[in-house]
Amino acid sequence: MEITPVGSGELTRLLVCTDGSPESQGAFAAALDLARSSGSKVYLLQVVASIPGYELQPLDLMAPTAQVNLEMMALMEKATRERLEAHQAEAAKLGVDLEIRVRTSAVAYDGILEEAEAIQPQLIIMGRHGRTGLYRLLMGSVTARVIGHSPFNVLVVPMGVPLACKKLLMSSDGSPDSLAAWEEALSISKRTGAELLAVSVAQGDRDIKRVEEIVQNMKATAQQQGVAVVPLVLRGRPFEAITQAVQEKGVDLIILGSHGRTGLSRLLMGSVTERGIGQATCPVLVVKQGRR
Repeated sequence: MEITPVGSGELTRLLVCTDGSPESQGAFAAALDLARSSGSKVYLLQVVASIPGYELQPLDLMAPTAQVNLEMMALMEKATRERLEAHQAEAAKLGVDLEIRVRTSAVAYDGILEEAEAIQPQLIIMGRHGRTGLYRLLMGSVTARVIGHSPFNVLVVPMGVPLACKKLLMSSDGSPDSLAAWEEALSISKRTGAELLAVSVAQGDRDIKRVEEIVQNMKATAQQQGVAVVPLVLRGRPFEAITQAVQEKGVDLIILGSHGRTGLSRLLMGSVTERGIGQATCPVLVVKQGRR
């Protein structure tokens, strides 16, 4: 299935993160679809957990157990590279240029952030959970931290869900991050011809006027750019209202800003974004300010 690129600008570099789990396979499949339609180069990254401090010590001073751990690390890296080479061969059959990256790091998300800084991708693609993701949590901690700390847009793809751009939903609360996400949504809609739902959620009666103004502003901006939108004013808890609208309207891509009006800078991301990603039945694109 051919997918029109997700993003407002040209996609030349995609960074897809895997840990070998089934939950990360959707991210890899989405990256192949995007690369085939946009001609992007894919960087397939897996971070192998290191043994903190051991790599800084001379081999002759290491304890026997440390040397065994180094041998285990070498085996893990070899197995990881072999697994990624199989994905590389799969990509080659589809005509996708895929480069393998294996990075050793004490903390997985640090390795991803360092690799992203080196590659400068237009988009990072991840699964919602990894091997260490607990299903009682909204999303895996690695995914959450990459979204929170990375300056790049992040596409989160749930397991077993294909990437499509036929019906988009963007929810705004009027925050700067929401405005950036709305511009991204408009651009994607123009490029793909996808139907675009402009959504804002009122949590109580006192929010209705403000929410209606937000939706009207979204509609006006879309009209200026020649994009037809379906305005929706919803009521309730934002993440619940968004989840229900996604299911009822058949949305296949949600677009959100990383923080909303109540998002504190000390938090990894706004609570609505976190819950939206955790409960979404379709991929979610998280847009960062200044990364259009």
